[in-house]
Amino acid sequence: MIARIFPYPLLTVSLVIFWMVLNTFSLGHLILGSIVAMIASMAMAALRPVKPTFRRWYLLPKLILIVLFDIVRSNISVAQIILFKKEKNRRSGFLNIQLELKHPIGLATLAVILTSTPGSAWLEYNSSQGTLLLHVLDNVDETAWTALIKNRYEKLLMEIFE
Repeated sequence: MIARIFPYPLLTVSLVIFWMVLNTFSLGHLILGSIVAMIASMAMAALRPVKPTFRRWYLLPKLILIVLFDIVRSNISVAQIILFKKEKNRRSGFLNIQLELKHPIGLATLAVILTSTPGSAWLEYNSSQGTLLLHVLDNVDETAWTALIKNRYEKLLMEIFE
């Protein structure tokens, strides 16, 4: 019975906390936030997503630090490109990258990482061929981009999920 009302307890608690951060604390907001969180949790259960399983969960902090560092570094690089590089010197483009990562949660995590990092955007994943179509703002060296994604993110995600 409790698992039916709270199929994703961590999601429910997180949503209630988020609701309370966005609104002033009152009993009414706590009740309303709890109701919204329970409905959202039940809706999530109706979708029946695969629950993530971590093979090496202790590597998650390392991944988070790498991604945060890369986001800050990419923000600076994109700002420099926009402010100081002339249009004719900039070469944006599309890359096809062969991925070895097959775990669906790992692929979703990689998509979030690449899309949240300024200057790159995950466009398409071809599951039958295992290729990723990526758009980059400053395509100076395709092999460097490929090596960055495969060595910095994919390898670590494979250790965490596969």
